[in-house]
Amino acid sequence: MEVASDILSRTIALLSTRTEAEKEALPDGGSQLPSTDDIREIMRCVKLIVFPDFFARKRDDDSLRSYHIGVMMDRLYSLLSRQVCLGLLFSGGDDDETGTEKAREQASDITLRFLERMPEIKRLLYTDVKAMYQNDPAAENSGEIIFCYPMMEAMVCHRVAHELFKMKVPVIPRIIAEMAHAASGIDIHPGAEIGEYFCIDHGTGVVIGETCIIGSHVMLYQGVTLGAKSFHADESGKLINEPRHPIIEDYVTVYSNSSILGRITVGHHSVIGGNVWLTHGVEPYSQILQTRAQKMSFDGGLGI
Repeated sequence: MEVASDILSRTIALLSTRTEAEKEALPDGGSQLPSTDDIREIMRCVKLIVFPDFFARKRDDDSLRSYHIGVMMDRLYSLLSRQVCLGLLFSGGDDDETGTEKAREQASDITLRFLERMPEIKRLLYTDVKAMYQNDPAAENSGEIIFCYPMMEAMVCHRVAHELFKMKVPVIPRIIAEMAHAASGIDIHPGAEIGEYFCIDHGTGVVIGETCIIGSHVMLYQGVTLGAKSFHADESGKLINEPRHPIIEDYVTVYSNSSILGRITVGHHSVIGGNVWLTHGVEPYSQILQTRAQKMSFDGGLGI
């Protein structure tokens, strides 16, 4: 009978050998990898900057408020530039001294451009808060939405991830999006374009694909999927990343558990009812509803 030490030694040796699957996932051995802990801290810094009176001790004095926001901005710059650099190296940058220095310079430039976008990110998030408050009679005030609603967790992350995605930052936007997905149940690809005054009521199970374009004043309910209907591949069999998700124009409402699939357009001021399967475009001011439920009798479950 084998002793425990032999079993452990053999198993450790097997686990220590890089498999073909590992080599495919991380060809260079992965000496440089982003930190999910630091990315969580980045999002905490963003919240403290955008909503300083909600997630930090309220400071009525403007000079104190400015000081603390400045401290957070400095920390955000330090953390984000480091993680963007690691993301660049992870995605195929040369992991030598020259390549690392080039990635650092590129990351610093990207981070500064991102910080310049922070006022606009804040503006957009407050339009989302206002839209949610205006559409949910259960909300006592706007502050409750900032504090409590899963949609805000998802949208803070998305507004940040989308900016980084547009700047062609690899992997970091997706990590941020999946953190929001895990926390809120709302799955928004960082590539999705979402206009102002956007809201998701309840939120659980909402999926928004990479090439979605969503206008302003759009409202989604739980379980809505804005997805792809089919995928195309090139001659080698690799899937082609092309526009394949819906375009949702301004002032559209999509009710719970509806699926809108493919590169179709839902015209402005339309309403898509619950449990609808939609694969064709609709004109502005449309109302699309599921077939009415039919009343039937069953004998012992027959026919179900």
